Amino acid sequence: MAQPKVYVETSVVSYLVGRPSRDLVTAGHQQITHQWWERRAESFDLCSSSLVVEEASRGNREFAARRLEVITSLSLLAFRAEAGLLARSLMGHGVLPKKAEADAAHIALAAVHKIDYLLTWNCKHIANAEIQPVLERICRTAGYLLPILCTPEQLMGKG
Repeated sequence: MAQPKVYVETSVVSYLVGRPSRDLVTAGHQQITHQWWERRAESFDLCSSSLVVEEASRGNREFAARRLEVITSLSLLAFRAEAGLLARSLMGHGVLPKKAEADAAHIALAAVHKIDYLLTWNCKHIANAEIQPVLERICRTAGYLLPILCTPEQLMGKG
């Protein structure tokens, strides 16, 4: 049986390789991300996209190189025209602000490619329980299933 597919969004890769944060919440997210990567990553077929590569390339060169090294171990999803259309539809319903276009693209790519989970620490525009029903309706109307939008903590397994 095939392993469930997980789209790894940029925030997860950033927390995985980033300098330990002094902020307690961020430090906790970093620790959980490391635990997930060590304990759970091999249970899934991990993928990402050129959008994640682009986002991960920004900023400090040393940490960008570390992020890109992680991403090279993931399969990259092709950006299809259908994903662009779905991303525009997600943006057009007003559930996501203009600055969240990349977030809509992550969601659309994962939906179009029939990914099971979208793994993220972006709980404002992606793993947000209040907007998820609207995202789900938009995807369903377009003929796609919304992946489960979750953090590494929520995908730790049964035990």
